Amino acid sequence: MSGTVTVVSSNESYTFTKPNRESVTLLTGLGVEGDVHAGVTVKHRSRVAQDPTQPNLRQVHLIHEELFDELREAGFEVAPGDLGENVTTRGIDLLALPVGTLLHLGDEAVVEVTGLRNPCLQIDNFQDGLLKQVVGRDEAGNIVRKAGVMSVVAAGGTVRPGDRVRVELPAEPHRPLERV
Repeated sequence: MSGTVTVVSSNESYTFTKPNRESVTLLTGLGVEGDVHAGVTVKHRSRVAQDPTQPNLRQVHLIHEELFDELREAGFEVAPGDLGENVTTRGIDLLALPVGTLLHLGDEAVVEVTGLRNPCLQIDNFQDGLLKQVVGRDEAGNIVRKAGVMSVVAAGGTVRPGDRVRVELPAEPHRPLERV
């Protein structure tokens, strides 16, 4: 299973969106160099308020570009970086990956998938009604989160648009992704 990196984004300050870059550098155990969410411990404001010593399982945020296609069909204009992700991919069903999946990004960088992004109300501040598009319920009433996956950096390296993404599944039994 493989796909492609289509866009990379980072931001050194706390804003909802992240500007697109020519490349980003992933730092082992930390995240995206220069990004506000990089670090060994949590950086998300609400999580820091709860317990600033929690490990940072959200070092690199990835979203599948196919989500933007789906949102466009629903009448929303959302582009890579708009939802605060660091890496936008195409060709991989990120949401279906199990916990512990390794994503090889380009020649060097590797991230380990830790869980699903749990979207917050800031998404509706960005575009009214968008939260209902990225969080919903399936036929059985279970919550479905579509706003991408979170990961930690297992091996550092530079990531650029056009880089290949190779998926390495963990040993079975596979554990489904939960929010992190």
